[in-house]
Amino acid sequence: MDKYLCAACGYVYDPATGDPDNGIAPGTKFEDIPEDWVCPLCGLPKTEFEKM
Repeated sequence: MDKYLCAACGYVYDPATGDPDNGIAPGTKFEDIPEDWVCPLCGLPKTEFEKM
C-alpha cells in the first residue's frame, strides 16, 4: 500500500499504521479514509496529501 505525505508539515500517512487516535484503523488504504479526515499534526485536508 502506498504512503502519503502531508504537503504542509511532512506527516506521512502509512496504511500499515493507520491513524488510530483519529478513528482510522491499521490497514486502511488512503483512498478509504473519509473525505473529512485531516492531517493529525497540522489539520491540512486529505486532498492536500501527495502520494509518495
